[in-house]
Amino acid sequence: MKKATWILAVLLAAALGSCAYAEDVIKVGYLAGITGDFAAYGQPEVNAVKLAADEINAKGGVLGKKIELIVYDYKSRAEDAVNAARRLIDHDKVVAILGSASSGANIATAPLVTRAGIPQIGTLSTNPLVTVDESGNVRPFMFRICFIDPYQGRLIGYFAAKELGKKKAAILYDVGSDYSHGLREHFISSYEEFGGTVVAEHAFRGGQDVDFRAQLTLIKQTDAEILVLPNIGKDLALPIKQARELGMEDIIFIGGDGYGEFMIEIAGKALEGSYWMYHLARQDPAMKPFFDAYREKYNDECQEFAIAVLAYDSLYWLADAIERAGSADPKAIRDALEATKDLKLHHATLTMDPKTHNPVDKDAVVLTVQDGKSVFYKKIKPE
Repeated sequence: MKKATWILAVLLAAALGSCAYAEDVIKVGYLAGITGDFAAYGQPEVNAVKLAADEINAKGGVLGKKIELIVYDYKSRAEDAVNAARRLIDHDKVVAILGSASSGANIATAPLVTRAGIPQIGTLSTNPLVTVDESGNVRPFMFRICFIDPYQGRLIGYFAAKELGKKKAAILYDVGSDYSHGLREHFISSYEEFGGTVVAEHAFRGGQDVDFRAQLTLIKQTDAEILVLPNIGKDLALPIKQARELGMEDIIFIGGDGYGEFMIEIAGKALEGSYWMYHLARQDPAMKPFFDAYREKYNDECQEFAIAVLAYDSLYWLADAIERAGSADPKAIRDALEATKDLKLHHATLTMDPKTHNPVDKDAVVLTVQDGKSVFYKKIKPE
């Protein structure tokens, strides 16, 4: 009897110790595409969000508790994002999920996190359906830190027609991508509003097609002045490289935030003079502390800096919301995220639209490629 009592006491003490540990941390999930199509972006964003956690914890954490990051690779696939989010919610008991960078993945996880009542913040997921459903109703637990495709598409249309004065465009888009479809659609409507005409449209299947010469040859036969590429990563770099190889020397390449600096390794000089609508510029003085800290911690220059900075700032935003909520309860965190107003983050000042869970009036920048690297061209807001 005494032995049984002693064993029970030990088990109880272990359980209490476990609970005490759990109460000393705030568990936050992160979904990153460390492998698969988004692999070039995955490690920088993981590094950046870990850097943010270390900085926050070094200053005492949140509500006196340390942030414990739990990172899963969703392999750049929507089905794996759902499985990872389910594990974070059911097994790891996180209070919030950050990521992913993929619109398709976050659209897929939205019903799950809504049912579970766990807030999720998308980083580079720009499709409107991430935070608002097909009927126009806000998804109550889905948020984003980036601008959205309608705004980004309008930026491209405005920049091409008004800033560059180019009124004839061709489009090469990924038929299987929510991101690509959305950006293409919103570019077309805005470009036509600003006096432009789309003279050619051709599609491919991302992750499968690597030879774009057939589509590019048809585009070459038109009088297109610009080639709009509403795509991501290598699906941007390869057609640009192949276009120049086909002798398309005068056409100007324009795209959105799917641009990544690793593309320069693939396309080389073909990227010179291209333009990209982006969330921030490396040359922004306000970002110097981030880049310095990242370099010191990882001995790396953080090539894919947009996703890294948005991942970094998403944790700072979440930490601020938890502090304002005065609680790590997911519902209280959700309410605080929705009420965010004039929050000064590292890359921008953030205010949420409670009807859409999108940032309000975020500035965008245009990057161009010069001498083998992306450089700030100008800040932009369309008319």
